Amino acid sequence: MIDILTTEAIDLLKNLISKQSFSGEENETALLIMQWFSSHDIKFESDKHNVWAKNKYFDTSKKTILLNSHHDTVKPNKGYTRDPLKPEVIDGKLYGLGSNDAGGCLVSLLATFTYFYNKENLKYNFVIVASAEEENSGPNGLNSMLKIIPRIDFAIVGEPTLMQLAIAEKGLMVLNCEARGTAGHAAHGIGDNAIYNAIADINWFQNFEFPKVSETLGKVKMTVTQIEAGHQHNVIPASCKYVVDVRVTDSYSNQEVFDIINSNVTSEVCPRSIRLNSSFIPKNHPIVEAGIKLGRETYGSPTLSDQAVLSCPSLKLGPGQSLRSHTADEFIYIQEIKEGIDLYIKILNEII
Repeated sequence: MIDILTTEAIDLLKNLISKQSFSGEENETALLIMQWFSSHDIKFESDKHNVWAKNKYFDTSKKTILLNSHHDTVKPNKGYTRDPLKPEVIDGKLYGLGSNDAGGCLVSLLATFTYFYNKENLKYNFVIVASAEEENSGPNGLNSMLKIIPRIDFAIVGEPTLMQLAIAEKGLMVLNCEARGTAGHAAHGIGDNAIYNAIADINWFQNFEFPKVSETLGKVKMTVTQIEAGHQHNVIPASCKYVVDVRVTDSYSNQEVFDIINSNVTSEVCPRSIRLNSSFIPKNHPIVEAGIKLGRETYGSPTLSDQAVLSCPSLKLGPGQSLRSHTADEFIYIQEIKEGIDLYIKILNEII
């Protein structure tokens, strides 16, 4: 059965690659996922472009595992030398947009869920969500499904980790900052230069180190990534706007980090969102212990995923390699998908 599901999963991934599915435009890939469920006689539901199902013998008295990955993609960058929507297998690599991030994970989890769907007397329930709008952290993605699906006790989020165990993930805050001053003529030097005022705060962002360091994720990282000021060469600017990317560890909540920043800079600081918090699952959690038993290693992930919207313990785990995500001529090895499905099933068999 696993061999058949693996072959079908690879075929599904090829079909998913061939359909445009930018964030918010996932209708065609959603239909393909619905067809997968229908072809395997699995009852499913959908909301917007999210498609979800629960195992046949779902029992409300049992705890529930969420299996989740996304079917939206970023837009292809200009470095592509291949048609990003044309799936091609060359030397064991399946090329195509979304193949690695996170199509390989998604089809592997669909195959895994299908494997367990009809099984009776499981220790846990299963719910799977093929979610939309992950890449843009949109409002109609997994976060919108949490009020619809059953209560989740812990989750496996499918993202490319080379099937190693990402037991922690950094959160994200993007800060819109503005240093203010007073306009004046550059020749007279009259005025309060907002650029100079911004420099002091930017130096703080560059040099400040948060005292608490995470065992798995290391330090909180702040990076100034954009800046804009001035309209004329001879006018001292009254405003300097800049953007700061903040990667938060499990040692702090986003709100705590924001409060520390706000008390140390003179610029006005406005977070675009504080909801994308860091994630963490203990090493002694049964799903982590199961993975370690099978030879998997644990680590902390610097990249953001749908884990950020979950309040339950969650593990990031999937075939493919994170470094390939969003790159030109994206690919995943066919063998990685085969191994991914096999390992997902083996790890879950350890706990059910």
